[in-house]
Amino acid sequence: MDHETTYKSMNKLRQVVGLVVSLLIVFGIAALGGFLTNLSVSSWYPSLNKPSWTPTGAAIGTIWTILYILMGIAAWIVWRSASERRQLPLAIYAIQLLLNLGWSVLFFGLRSSGLALIEIGVLWLAILATSVAFWKVSKLAGVLMAPYLSWVTFAGVLNALIWNMN
Repeated sequence: MDHETTYKSMNKLRQVVGLVVSLLIVFGIAALGGFLTNLSVSSWYPSLNKPSWTPTGAAIGTIWTILYILMGIAAWIVWRSASERRQLPLAIYAIQLLLNLGWSVLFFGLRSSGLALIEIGVLWLAILATSVAFWKVSKLAGVLMAPYLSWVTFAGVLNALIWNMN
């Protein structure tokens, strides 16, 4: 095996490991949020007044799984780019991941739909900033964030209505 073949094999392995790490990070955040959500889903959340079109838990879980996969792939695409172009977008991405977790802490952990509503507005802005920053590095990475932004828009409306109805 020559040096060039070894380099290509190592580079492919690095890319695969990078994708796996990116997905592990986003699903780690999801697991923390899920843990907090599960504490309130069986007791507090069902007692809330909600719009009739509120998605089921199964639908929400499926949607979030797809969104987390898209987010992880988008971050991986940006990570693969030249280092000077990826630092700020990935920092913004990390902030929005923490805000994503923060919403679960506020809404389900603290059972505060009002604070969660304020936080989801900040989260929405952070997702928009991430999407724009990713777009500047890779149009595909920016596009992969669009479903997440759309879902959080929907979730924000739902959050507002739950806060208003309770």
